[in-house]
Amino acid sequence: MNSALIELVDVTQSYRTRGGRIRAARGVTLSIGAGEAVALVGESGCGKSTLARIAVQLEKPEVGTVTVRGVRAQRPSRRTRRELSSFIQLVPQEAGASLDPRMTVGTSIAEPLVIHRRGTAKERTARVVALLDEVGLDASLINRYPHQLSGGQRQRVAIARALALEPQLLIADEPVSALDVSVQAQILELLQSIRQKRQLALLVIAHDLAFVRSVADRIDVMYLGRIVESGSTEQVISQPSHPYTAALIAAFPDPNPRQRHLRSAPLGEVPSALNVPTGCSYASRCAKAQDVCKEQDPTLVAADSSRTVACHFPLS
Repeated sequence: MNSALIELVDVTQSYRTRGGRIRAARGVTLSIGAGEAVALVGESGCGKSTLARIAVQLEKPEVGTVTVRGVRAQRPSRRTRRELSSFIQLVPQEAGASLDPRMTVGTSIAEPLVIHRRGTAKERTARVVALLDEVGLDASLINRYPHQLSGGQRQRVAIARALALEPQLLIADEPVSALDVSVQAQILELLQSIRQKRQLALLVIAHDLAFVRSVADRIDVMYLGRIVESGSTEQVISQPSHPYTAALIAAFPDPNPRQRHLRSAPLGEVPSALNVPTGCSYASRCAKAQDVCKEQDPTLVAADSSRTVACHFPLS
């Protein structure tokens, strides 16, 4: 097994709002090994992006620890954050919002190199051209502005920018959610190609299990701030243990009609993160729920040698 590049252990994070305190992450433990591709999957608002921001040190967790390459990364100094940014890079959900509209493509991609004082101006320009080629863009785009690009092109620029510092871990936060279906497959293939070429570790955050199926080695399923199931991609998708995982799978078509009758969609609405129910937070939507589910919150335990699940009555 690969040694962990990054580990989040018992991470808890909440945010104060006018309506109360939102519990975005509740005791989450997550690790990513060298060269491993992990997908963090769940509905919008379950806390996936919060974990991404904590992983790249944009936020400090209220409780829990973050360890990068075996070194605890709590309260990092400016110098440490700069070093971490060379190691971990984030591809944001909406590239159009992350790119400065006043900067050309070339300036945006080169900015991390300038900040970290990498190379001469000539060397940086050559590096930008090479990065554009790597993400499938022509060098003629180097002097264009974000508004002159398509959504797919902007996302490729964001990926090129994230690769500029040669990171070992790339975090892609819903990288195709804002793109047309025809472009989503292209970006997915690009991420897969880059990962294999560079031997990168990859954390893909998504709500669509169909999207992560071809890119991830392992899937962690998140619901209302907690990971409820974790296992190999094939295992989780073909034989889900948690009823919520089965419901997510039911959201996309299965080419095998024999499997469709095994699926059941979740009942009712997602409980509010302002008032997470006692017991299992999925109980109010689960057809298998019993009294114990509403009273005791199940812990994440080994379901077999390669999978963990937090459920009193896991699927067989």
